Amino acid sequence: MPRSMQQIIDSAETLADRFEAYAPEPGDQRDPRPLEQLRSAVADRAAAEAALAAAVTTARQTGYSWATIGTLLGTSGEAARQRYTDAAAA
Repeated sequence: MPRSMQQIIDSAETLADRFEAYAPEPGDQRDPRPLEQLRSAVADRAAAEAALAAAVTTARQTGYSWATIGTLLGTSGEAARQRYTDAAAA
């Protein structure tokens, strides 16, 4: 149901009052370091995946089979081919 302009203003005033009256408590604050570690790990993983794709491309260009590459990746040659064909073709 659509709200009237006055209802929207009243709601905004209520929220503003709550915001202005808010006093943080120790339990409200969290240590940001775990999220910083997570962000760093995500960046590291992206860099590692890019390096892995580049290494697969180089191995294919050098003539190594998908079976050999798959063995080093800990998977089958077919699974390696399906995952890295686009990277190796580029």
